[in-house]
Amino acid sequence: MELHFLKYSFRISLFVFFFQVSILAQEQKVADSLVKIYQKGNLSNYEKLELLRNLSFNEVNNLKLSLKYAEELITLSKLEKNYLYLHRGYFQKGNKLRLTGELNKSLDAFFKSEEAATKVQYVIGQGTAYSSIADVYSVMGNSTNAQKYYGEAIKLLRKADNPVGLATALLNAGDEYSKNKKYDLALRYFKESGEIFKKANYLSGTAYNLGNIGMVYAEQGRDALAKKYISEAIKMLEELKDYYAISDYLTYMSDIYLKQNDWTTALNYARRSLELAQRYGLKDQISNSNLKLSKLYQKAGNTAESFKYYKNHIAYRDSVTNLKSVQQMADLRTDYEVSQKQSEVDLLNQGKKMSQIMAISSAVSAALVFLLAFGMYRRYKFIKKTNVIIEEEKNRSDHLLLNILPEETANELKQNGKVLAKKFESVTVLFTDFEGFTNYAEKLSPERLVESVDYYFSKFDEIMEKYKLEKIKTVGDCYMCASGLPFPTADHACKMVHAAFEIAEFVADSKKNNPLNDTRFEIRIGINSGPVVAGVVGTKKFAYDIWGDTVNIASRMESNSQPGKINISENTYQLIKDAFDCNYRGEIEVKNRGIMKMYFVDDCKHKTT
Repeated sequence: MELHFLKYSFRISLFVFFFQVSILAQEQKVADSLVKIYQKGNLSNYEKLELLRNLSFNEVNNLKLSLKYAEELITLSKLEKNYLYLHRGYFQKGNKLRLTGELNKSLDAFFKSEEAATKVQYVIGQGTAYSSIADVYSVMGNSTNAQKYYGEAIKLLRKADNPVGLATALLNAGDEYSKNKKYDLALRYFKESGEIFKKANYLSGTAYNLGNIGMVYAEQGRDALAKKYISEAIKMLEELKDYYAISDYLTYMSDIYLKQNDWTTALNYARRSLELAQRYGLKDQISNSNLKLSKLYQKAGNTAESFKYYKNHIAYRDSVTNLKSVQQMADLRTDYEVSQKQSEVDLLNQGKKMSQIMAISSAVSAALVFLLAFGMYRRYKFIKKTNVIIEEEKNRSDHLLLNILPEETANELKQNGKVLAKKFESVTVLFTDFEGFTNYAEKLSPERLVESVDYYFSKFDEIMEKYKLEKIKTVGDCYMCASGLPFPTADHACKMVHAAFEIAEFVADSKKNNPLNDTRFEIRIGINSGPVVAGVVGTKKFAYDIWGDTVNIASRMESNSQPGKINISENTYQLIKDAFDCNYRGEIEVKNRGIMKMYFVDDCKHKTT
């Protein structure tokens, strides 16, 4: 049974309150009442800062609205040069971004929160920011950085008069030990944090503490205690309307009942988790709940339902973030921070030395100049190293962009921030589809099915590279590509047919030579030529696509093809007839198109040896 523990970092922001530390939990009804004050607008700037901070914190049902309040708080704080509220604004922003799965932006917001708190020597703010930075590193799987920042947070918060902030850091540090299977140490941290939460009557913290203790008991196989503690946590969180946590804990309950072979109850808990996550737009939880349902249906032998939920899991998992790239960014930020602090220490030490030397005698001015030059050289080396890192990140971003867009299109996007749609008068479009794929999908596990499709599509991508063709997209088991764009070529149809023969040959050989008895398919191929319009769709996840009647007819050529055959239209035939032997199939009725002439391509007329 695979369990992970729930972080509590996004609750701590309440305890940077300036006026009322006695209010001890997020409440949607508080936000609803404060909105009326916000809408009247007759407030001083300072009163508005406090109101915005309260609105962002207490708005739990609408994360976009909460982010809007946080951004407004940040803007007003900068205008007022109020670093205390700037810290609070960035802190709220980081919390909400983390809930929506945007971990890189969340981490950046928390670092800015810590910087603002440091400027006003606000120790509580520094400690809570460090704790939240540790939480994000923990989610990324970077336990080393997580433990480092938890240690810093606990050290600062033990000095400050902020017991709940300390309890939160202890709770999340205990969670980190839980993930590393150091359960006794985790329970000690949970015990200390639980006592603090209870003494402060902080219901949210108490609920999370109970839930995480339940997770430890579940890992230790003490299921009765696990259910007791998690059930108590869910009951408290339902009263607080904390749906993110409830959704997560419901999946844990599903795990426990599945372990006890109570499949029906496990399924009900997983469904409740998904319904809550969908209702409140919690992408991370939607992904986890879909994965849980996929595993449950797979265990029950219902492969079709398992595959459906697994596809949903992949879609939401990919939309949350690319964790690998996010972690690289996070590591880069940490390296920069360490280098920055080291430079500050070096410069400070040099300053002290120079002051001592000047106080003793002006005769050592040469040594002072030497030390200053050395410091400048160190700074030059640091800046040069930083520029190299920035350049590497830029090259990496360019490479990623070229993986999804043609080079000409990528350059246009970088220069202008958008890509204008462009018409190409003569392009050849190819579609492929695996014969009987749906039947196989019902019999295979989702993992095996994705592995089989990837086996083929990876080879198809190599063939695209060989003939300098443009892969457009894949939809399920369908592969779509085009020739003659973004740079027009006279031989686009012939290049596409050559590629089609290699695709058909690879598929046939894979089915024939299959010593491990892996899942192998037969393929239908359809090709058409004509004008298309090409452009980029989307503003966050870019996709290069093509549209037009030519594309629709190419799809019809594929659906009217036969396994192992390359079916072409009259348009394509006129372009390749001198280079390939074709077999006229006659005029065939096509759905929504009427009668169309079709040909099978048999062989190349002029083979080279």
